[in-house]
Amino acid sequence: MPLTSVTTGRYLVLLCSDKPREGARRLAELARVRVVHSRRRGAKPRALSEHCALVFDHIGVALLRCTPEAHGQLASAALAGDEAILAVEPERSVSVGSRENAVRNAYLRGYRDAVEDLSRRLLQEAAGGTDDALVQDAAVSWGVRAVAADRSPFSGKGIRIAVLDTGLDARHPDFAGRAVSARSFIEGETAQDGNGHGTHCAGIAAGPVEAGAQPRYGVAGEAELYVGKVLGDDGSGADGSVLQGIDWAMENHCHVISLSLGSPAQPGQSYSAVFEAVAQRALAAGSLIVAAAGNESRRPEFIAPVGHPANCPSILAVAAIDSDMTVAPFSCGGLEADGGEVNIAAPGVDIPSSWPMPARYHVSSGTSMATPFVAGVAALYAQADPSVRGTSLRERLMRHARPLPDPERDVGAGLVRAPPEFDHDAVSPLRLSARP
Repeated sequence: MPLTSVTTGRYLVLLCSDKPREGARRLAELARVRVVHSRRRGAKPRALSEHCALVFDHIGVALLRCTPEAHGQLASAALAGDEAILAVEPERSVSVGSRENAVRNAYLRGYRDAVEDLSRRLLQEAAGGTDDALVQDAAVSWGVRAVAADRSPFSGKGIRIAVLDTGLDARHPDFAGRAVSARSFIEGETAQDGNGHGTHCAGIAAGPVEAGAQPRYGVAGEAELYVGKVLGDDGSGADGSVLQGIDWAMENHCHVISLSLGSPAQPGQSYSAVFEAVAQRALAAGSLIVAAAGNESRRPEFIAPVGHPANCPSILAVAAIDSDMTVAPFSCGGLEADGGEVNIAAPGVDIPSSWPMPARYHVSSGTSMATPFVAGVAALYAQADPSVRGTSLRERLMRHARPLPDPERDVGAGLVRAPPEFDHDAVSPLRLSARP
C-alpha cells in the first residue's frame, strides 16, 4: 500500500481571486485571526503564530492556524457558497521525491568510459541503419540527448524558470555569472542549499551548455533561474511554503514553475481543490506548473497513484523513464480519472547534474529528476514561440511528445522532446547510454 500523506494541523483557505480584499476581511471575521500579507518581507509559513493567517496575494490563498470552532466557521461558509471563502482544507506535509543512489562526488570516470564504449558500439551498429540522432559522443548526458535538447537551436534565453525545492548552492561554479534570483521561504534557513536536491534539479532544468570537463547535463542553459527554497535542508516542508513559492514565482512572471516534491496519495483520493485553483490561476496568468508524479510504486508488483500536488488536473504530472525508454519501477501511475493522470514522461534514472560543493556533481534517480527536464524543455518552447504560454505551452509539450511503448497510464503522451519537432516514427530499440 502507498504511504499516507501527513497533515500539519494548519489549514489552507482558497479566497475569491476577484475580491481579494473582501476575502481577507471575511477570513479575519470568520476565523477571528490577524491577517498578514505575504508581500511583507520575512513573512514565512513556519513562523506562523496562533490565531494568524498568512495571505498569498498573487494566488489568492491563505494559510492559518485557528481553533476548531474557527475552522468549522470557515468550512461552513465555503459549503454554503460564500462568495469570498471558496474552499478550506488541511495543509499537507511534503518532501523531496528522488530515489537516491549512493552519493557520487563527481561524474565517475567509469560513467564516461561506459558512455564512450556504448558510442563506439552504436557507431558500429549504425552501419546497419541505426538512427544517427541516437549516436552521440560523451559530450552530453543520456537525459539531455533523449529529450533532444542538445540538438535544439533554443537555449531558454529570456524565459524565467522557477525551481521550488531545497535551494541552490550559490558557490557552484557552473552557475557563476548566471541570472539567478533566490529566496527562502523556510524559517531560519537561507536559500543556500544544504540538501543537494534543489541544486540537482536546478542543474537539470537550466544547467550550462558547457560544464567544464563534464558532459552537458542541463536543458535550458540560458534561462533565468528563480530559486525558491520551499523545503528545508532536511528535504521536508509543507503546502504553505510551496504555495508561497508559487506566489513569488507568479509575482515575478515566471513562465514555468517546477515542483520536484509532493506527498503520497491513496487510491481513490481526490486532488487538492486549493492547488487545482492555484494551477488554473497560474495558467491564466501565463505560468505552467509541472510536478513530479511520485516514487511510491514497486513495479511490477505494485503501482501507486500519482501523488499530491501532481494529481491536480491543471498541473502537468511527470513520470520517470530509464535509458531503455521504459517506465522506471518506482514511478507512480495514472490510476485516477479527472486528475491523477500521468501527462508526460522524461528521463529519471541515473541522472547526472550539479550538486553542492565540494562534491560539485552527483547522480540521482526519481520523478524529481524527470520534472526539471520537462521544465527546461518547456522553456525552450516558450522561447521558440512568444505566443505559447500557460495552457498553450502545456498543449505544445504534450502534442510534440514522442510516443513510448508503455501504456498512457504510465507515461502519458510520451517522452518530452525539445523543439524543433523530430520524426516520431524514428524509434530505435537501442539504449541511449550505459548506466554509471
